[in-house]
Amino acid sequence: MAVTDMPTTGLTGRWIHRETHRHWLAAEGLDLLEFYRASCLADGGFGALDVNRELASSIADTLITARMTHCYALATLQGVPGASTLAHHGVVALTGLLRDPEHDGWFATAPHDGFDDSKQCYIQVFVVLGAASATRAGIEGARELLDDALAVLDRYFWSADEQAYVESWSRDWSELADYRGANANMHATEMCLELADVLDDHAWRRRALAIVERLIHGVASNHDWRVVEHFDGRWQILPDYNADKPDDGFKPFGATPGHGCEWARLLLHLEAGLGAEAPDWLVDDAVHLFDKAMTEGWEGDDRPGMLYTVDWNGEPSSTRRRHWTHAEAAAAAAALADRTGEARFEAWYRRVWDFMRDVYVDDERGSWLQELNGELGPDPVEGHLKADLYHAYQATLLPRLPLAPTLALAVEGL
Repeated sequence: MAVTDMPTTGLTGRWIHRETHRHWLAAEGLDLLEFYRASCLADGGFGALDVNRELASSIADTLITARMTHCYALATLQGVPGASTLAHHGVVALTGLLRDPEHDGWFATAPHDGFDDSKQCYIQVFVVLGAASATRAGIEGARELLDDALAVLDRYFWSADEQAYVESWSRDWSELADYRGANANMHATEMCLELADVLDDHAWRRRALAIVERLIHGVASNHDWRVVEHFDGRWQILPDYNADKPDDGFKPFGATPGHGCEWARLLLHLEAGLGAEAPDWLVDDAVHLFDKAMTEGWEGDDRPGMLYTVDWNGEPSSTRRRHWTHAEAAAAAAALADRTGEARFEAWYRRVWDFMRDVYVDDERGSWLQELNGELGPDPVEGHLKADLYHAYQATLLPRLPLAPTLALAVEGL
């Protein structure tokens, strides 16, 4: 079934306009926040949890810490008791434990024997996002952290010549990787949109637009609306990158339908933020991205749910069912239903949420299952973890909020 043929018979209005659905989303979000309090490490920062809510590691993870800081800062803005304590715990770890005291920037984890000491754009971007949300929430030390992280990001990662962010450096900033990635730039777009609101600086939206023009309007539009993820340092496409790693968690081979959905939503936030400056193509590109992602990703192997990746012919590459791809599909469908008023996006919103509730929500142990295989059983490599609050929690927030401003300002109205 083509995504544009999604049945809409019997749809009346939108779920998000109904008090019961909004209450359900709010309750689910609060349950997630309570579950992930257990990820707080006594020695600083946050770590991954397993399916039973036990810490899977005692080593602080910078990405998890930054995302937890972001989420608990948003919860603080909503008025959730105890959230500010956890947001502050994250700010303290990002200011000290997880930061390179010699060369500056942020490691991927707290230092330990044999750890990767490179500086990854993806990590720095989330440090900024967490610091920005915490700044808005008035968390002690957050504004200083934000200023410091932005200085690192602008000095080493933003390329004015390329109008995009570079990927990674060696620890001492002496060696820049000959690689450019869409994933880091996608979350940098998210970051820029939040900075525009938190700092009240419209220039950040123009930076986000430059990234979108390169990667979506310039590249994805010429590749049948599949998001191209991997490039070399001259922005030449690497179509076979990680061909032997279709399940890689951050740089898999091929196209990732979940990213198509995520980009689609970000384009609509950007359009709303730009206002009269927004180019007409933003909404059209968003629709194309979503349609391609759902056409190829949803039940692409004739089994329920969304594939993780497809090859350049749109055929299944990784048949994993990752929770975050579904969370982003639901959020994108809500944004498109809001922006266009088309009933088919509401139909997708309901269908994806039904699937997530039936498959991912773990009634027995709490939170969501996160890594499933194509048969919806636990993935043999990562199915024992419940590492991430960020995607699931945001999926409970975004449908209830306008397309602009971004979360850090909009949640204050919930």
